[in-house]
Amino acid sequence: MAASAVISFAILLLAFKDQSETASSWIRINQLGYTPTGIKAAVWCSKTEKLPAIFRLIDSATGGAVYSVKPSGAFGSYGPFKQTCRVDFSRFTRPGSYYLEAGGVRSPVFRIAANVYDGAADFCLRYMRQQRCGFNPFLNDSCHTHDGYALYGAEAGIPDSSYVDARGGWHDASDYLQYVTTSANATAQLLMAYRDFPAVFGDERLANGLSGKNGMADVVDEAKWGLDWLLKMHPAAGQMYNQVADDRDHMGMRIPGEDTFYGKGYARPVYFVTGTPQQRGRFLNTTTGTSSTAAKFTSAFALGSMLFSYKDSNYASLLSTRAQSALQFANRKKGNTQTVSVRSPYIYAEDNWVDDMELGYATLYTLLKDVASRDLLDQSFRYAGKEPVTPWMGTDTASHYQWYPFINLGHYELARLLSGSKRDTVIGFYREGIQRVWQKAKQNAFYRGIPFIWCSNNLTTGFAIQCYWYRQLSGDVQFSALEQANFDWLFGCNPWGTSMVYGLPSSGDTPVDPHSAFTHLKNYPIDGGLVDGPVYSSIYRSLIGITLSQQDEYAWFNNNPLAVYHDDYGDYSTNEPTMDGTASLIYLLAAKQAEATKLNGKKRQLQKQQGAIIRGDVSGKEVSLVFTADEFGEGLQHIISTLDQFKVRAGFFFTGNFYRNPAFREGLQLLGHSGHYLGPHSDKHLLYCDWEKRDSLLVTREQFLEDYQQNIVAMQQAGIKPTGNLFIPPYEWWNDSIAAWGINNGIRLFSFTPGTSTNADYTVPDDRNYLSSESILQRVKGFSNAGNLNGAILLIHAGTDPGRRDKFYQRMGELIRYLQENGYRFCRIDELLR
Repeated sequence: MAASAVISFAILLLAFKDQSETASSWIRINQLGYTPTGIKAAVWCSKTEKLPAIFRLIDSATGGAVYSVKPSGAFGSYGPFKQTCRVDFSRFTRPGSYYLEAGGVRSPVFRIAANVYDGAADFCLRYMRQQRCGFNPFLNDSCHTHDGYALYGAEAGIPDSSYVDARGGWHDASDYLQYVTTSANATAQLLMAYRDFPAVFGDERLANGLSGKNGMADVVDEAKWGLDWLLKMHPAAGQMYNQVADDRDHMGMRIPGEDTFYGKGYARPVYFVTGTPQQRGRFLNTTTGTSSTAAKFTSAFALGSMLFSYKDSNYASLLSTRAQSALQFANRKKGNTQTVSVRSPYIYAEDNWVDDMELGYATLYTLLKDVASRDLLDQSFRYAGKEPVTPWMGTDTASHYQWYPFINLGHYELARLLSGSKRDTVIGFYREGIQRVWQKAKQNAFYRGIPFIWCSNNLTTGFAIQCYWYRQLSGDVQFSALEQANFDWLFGCNPWGTSMVYGLPSSGDTPVDPHSAFTHLKNYPIDGGLVDGPVYSSIYRSLIGITLSQQDEYAWFNNNPLAVYHDDYGDYSTNEPTMDGTASLIYLLAAKQAEATKLNGKKRQLQKQQGAIIRGDVSGKEVSLVFTADEFGEGLQHIISTLDQFKVRAGFFFTGNFYRNPAFREGLQLLGHSGHYLGPHSDKHLLYCDWEKRDSLLVTREQFLEDYQQNIVAMQQAGIKPTGNLFIPPYEWWNDSIAAWGINNGIRLFSFTPGTSTNADYTVPDDRNYLSSESILQRVKGFSNAGNLNGAILLIHAGTDPGRRDKFYQRMGELIRYLQENGYRFCRIDELLR
């Protein structure tokens, strides 16, 4: 940051301090803004008991009131405030710039717009790049190039002081230690962010982090930087390291370079994973096993292998091999691995590990997904039940990183794979954790139920993601306001009225004096870094070596027995940015941007014909595969195997005739645990309306509904629970009356996208409409080249008449590879039609 900018911010902060001493009330808002159709809430907080009767929303351009709203009931005191209340103005949807006003008090100006979150995830990637070890693109220089020398590796035949190539990765926070614990979690969440929201991210950087385009989203480049380092930390089966350097790093604040604190020249120690307590100096950690670290390797590698399977097959194969060997290492001695400290008692005191095992097994199953790997899914489910709720939820305190990651990622990955009662059980685990937090949160106006322990902002971010995942998995919106409140907290709707992310938003009150050598020594901005966040006042008073370097601009708000936050370099407990917390925030911001795009009608528009959906949104390169069958199904197992190979999730819609046919039982059993969408296609494959006169019905409403219901019964008798309410009409032939009957009974009709031609794979050579598999493939390619494939629903039959020997499903791998190489993303049908 330029010196002039620092001076300007200092003036603003001084003005804020003066206002804090004289003001009696404040209105806290999300400075990043709100979406038109999203939840919009602010918090009034005051030194007095008085509560305004009305709040007005003011257009900042005209000064005119555009909306008024009464506050919710008084919540009473909280932290330094005597009175607080919530102000919900969600009903106001007009885009623009506004501020809230009540009792002579104004909030900061904020925006309401569909694009308020656009680019925020990419902005936070700046901090990740700045944290790179080895070559650092921000500095355009390299550091720690001599790492490192091994410790505790004797059992694997690696004597102490042996050279280990541990160059690369990310510095953990404002110090330059490196932990697999945080790095593997950060890598996994970056990979998940791209997998779940690819359209959010741009390509403005090369793989080394310097400016330029390389045809790969910047978030993928960053995730690969993490994967490359993790491969060095697990270089072979039976060899695994957990940490580079230790707290001797803290002996001097400096821009990263070459360190000489460790007694081996410029090399730093690299700690082997032994599964037993480790000690350097006076302190002994309480490690009990290898699982927590090793299983984190597994999930990062498995997710990476899936992503790179069509980008770099050799790299994907290596990641797959390491994912499997890491899981073997995780089972070597079940338990947790903690970090090592030499000079001080502060470590990452991770006590849990079953959540890591759940995630490791789930992601490895998704990667391998074949009959031989079915036990992986069962193992994941068993581990899910061992820690259904992340232990910090609903409690008031925990040790530093005691329950890590701060969210159970495994429940989300596992629920995506399961169906029926098992899926409901895992989703229920999320609900239970949210309810525990809500019991505390509903008692205060900020809806704050997160304990103020070290890295409270990381917990807040993780909890907001859990609420989002629960809502996506269950469709239950009862915790939406709580979810939004946790997001709002991070960007200013908190007692201090400040965003907790450096430089975001650019026009807001954000940290300017974090505990960082980059800012403190060089005035370099640490754009996008999420700082630790408030801690209990009692924790702050107990910490060693904290001395504020300047007058506390939040002094009035910190004068309370609850919690403190300082935007001050001297406070490492509340104002130090962390790499893993920022990676988690990148996922959350990507989710918010993607959802804003969807909910505010910016892009997603589904195409319909005769009342049924025939295409998803055309603004992005997304397609979906669906398979139907009635009489024939000889290709089912080949189809499942091919989809597994390419990591594609599809939709399967079969008639009751098919579900009852014992010849297809084995294939159906495979589908039951596949993660694909499973739905009905009518029971007896009825023809609903005349081929020549489409408006002429051949069935009554009662016959339609009875046949549909019998199809559902046949599915259930086959041991398969319908995934949702999507339905492909038999023969893909219907009219608007059929569609209306479906809608009125909660059934969503859809069919293939006309012109794609894959549905012609049922034709036989003596049919005048016959199309060969080669012709079908070329038509799809032509459709793609003409730009007509976006949002397409490609229907393929799971089996055809024996008279057709040229089976198109045997060319399916070629089709998938072609579309993936041309930038198309395969969505499950319910995702495409969301």
